[in-house]
Amino acid sequence: MSKKVYCSAQFLPKPGKEKALFKVLQSLEPNTLREDGCIQYIVTRHITSPFAEGNSFPIAFNEIWADMASFEAHCQRQEISDFFATYCQAEDGLAEDWNVCIYTDEPEDFDAPQL
Repeated sequence: MSKKVYCSAQFLPKPGKEKALFKVLQSLEPNTLREDGCIQYIVTRHITSPFAEGNSFPIAFNEIWADMASFEAHCQRQEISDFFATYCQAEDGLAEDWNVCIYTDEPEDFDAPQL
């Protein structure tokens, strides 16, 4: 059974705040990458291509976690909860909206071998 958890955390900056929000999100990378369960944690910004014309928020974290416990522990770190309180939930924050979703690479009815 695959235990990895994949997270897509998208952010919609308030008008004129994209560079500032991106910089704050980049500042979360070093400590998060130190977490034992963190496999990948990269903040990215949307670019255009005629081969990728979908809709999304302009800033997105692409994360891979060793397991659900690692992901949930990360979400409860003080640095992360402070980020959401200060930059997302606060009236004067930099984010207008955000969308955090997690995924598995395991098919729904996967007959995982019993080890």
